[in-house]
Amino acid sequence: MIRARITGTGSYAPERVMTNADLEKLVATSDEWIRERTGIRERRIAAEGQACSDLGLIAAERALKAAGISADELDMILLATCTGDMPLPSTACLLQHRLGATRAAACDVSAACCGFVYALGVADAYIRTGMRHILVVGSEVMSTITDWTDRNTCILFGDGAGAAVVSASEGERGVLSTHLHSDGSLSDLIVVPGGGTRIPPSEAMVSERSQYIKMKGNETFKVAVRTLEEVARETLAAHHLSVDELDVYIPHQANLRIIKAVADRLNLPLEKVVLNMDRYGNTSAASIPIALDEAVRDGRVKEGQLVMFGAFGAGLTWASALVRW
Repeated sequence: MIRARITGTGSYAPERVMTNADLEKLVATSDEWIRERTGIRERRIAAEGQACSDLGLIAAERALKAAGISADELDMILLATCTGDMPLPSTACLLQHRLGATRAAACDVSAACCGFVYALGVADAYIRTGMRHILVVGSEVMSTITDWTDRNTCILFGDGAGAAVVSASEGERGVLSTHLHSDGSLSDLIVVPGGGTRIPPSEAMVSERSQYIKMKGNETFKVAVRTLEEVARETLAAHHLSVDELDVYIPHQANLRIIKAVADRLNLPLEKVVLNMDRYGNTSAASIPIALDEAVRDGRVKEGQLVMFGAFGAGLTWASALVRW
């Protein structure tokens, strides 16, 4: 059986660190409150002029090096983002050119914080139908759509990129399944209302600050906990597995309270959960691949282990993937 196996990972975070103490100077908040409510103590912020493709390029190069392949061996590049360089062309095409991936098809995947898992699902399908190597990238410059006067949202987000090379492989190792869901009736929970064709760029749009992310935090929390639990159980049931058989869980790094609530509902020990939002905040589509790369490189993810990814995001979307490492 041909499976899509992750053969290399990479990540990159901008140099600038913004701490909770820095945020205290911008809005009425405190380090203690942010840590208690979110588990975040700092996040990375892109330098002026540093765009989505700049972050993604470094993460992609590191993933290719780890996989031991060159860019011209890639059949496809899938870039998950909601903060691309520009409306068109796709940021994936800009990345394709900069990598020198001359043979690769390239497109963006727009599923917000679920983007990497959605893109992994697409890569899995193409690998099963004949492609050999696909680069999956999650790259975000969330600081560009963050309202730094809104204390409810500006404490949450950071910038960064993560990448994985997915290659055709025979045997039991690789992506076992992906499970992708959406519910557009909940689209108002997390939204950037301005800048598209519904509310085009204009002076009025800017004055109303519609170009920035808006969230209904309490409602989002409840849906996130419920959907992450449900999709985790759905994924395990599809393979007749119990929670005890799961070795590593890598969730979207949005909020520590959400992750703890999901782990409690699943009876999953926190020792099996990869956490790094304390250092990066919510990097949307980049959060899972950044956490994955760190866990691979420090030995928390080992050959033969069962690894699950779980994500939720704007749309509303939620998704999971189960991987035999």
